[in-house]
Amino acid sequence: MGSTNEAWLEKARREFPPRKVEKWVALAGAACTVFGREGYARASVDALAAEAAVSTRTLYNHFPGGKAQLFSTVVTWTSSTVKDAQLALLNAVLDPERPPRPEDLERDLTVLARGFVGLMADYPDHFALVRHIHAEADHVPPEVLQAWREAGPAPVGQAFAQSLEALAEAGLLDVHGDAALAATHFTALISHTLTQQSHYGVRPLPETETERLITGGVAAFLRAYRAA
Repeated sequence: MGSTNEAWLEKARREFPPRKVEKWVALAGAACTVFGREGYARASVDALAAEAAVSTRTLYNHFPGGKAQLFSTVVTWTSSTVKDAQLALLNAVLDPERPPRPEDLERDLTVLARGFVGLMADYPDHFALVRHIHAEADHVPPEVLQAWREAGPAPVGQAFAQSLEALAEAGLLDVHGDAALAATHFTALISHTLTQQSHYGVRPLPETETERLITGGVAAFLRAYRAA
């Protein structure tokens, strides 16, 4: 688990009986498996309860909002974990206090890109949920989509934009006045084709093809954003 979820667990253990917290964790883990396999629309409350080896009544006792509340819990839980990993990687590779030398910029951005892409293999359950979110956005409650964005994509995007702004201030990039858009372009260039072709890591591409897409994406990004 990431530090965000560890902090939540510590707080929950102080405020609630251990058996209640353990049941929450067990239900969330079972729900992650079912939602990752079935998606949101197809997953039933009966299937979610059966996976956790509890009755539907027990499930509703812990999650009165039923399927929607469980999905929101699982998505925000896993998103927080992945967010912690992404931010740790970002801080390790692009430390704003130690910007890379101009000749090392492409190397460091490629390391970052490989790390971001590699997280799909490290957190397959989470990215299975993300795949279903994109495929079933018209069925997922809007408040759940918003909770997912706020738990992971939004803070990571903001932090990445700040990192690119720091590179711009160091004279390495020209973000053309919109670091957030530059961050979006970087992510799209290094991962869009890869995630589509691998179905979010379900069918991994050959290593040589993955590397070709990553390095090509970084090169394209620098052609658009490297400082003159």
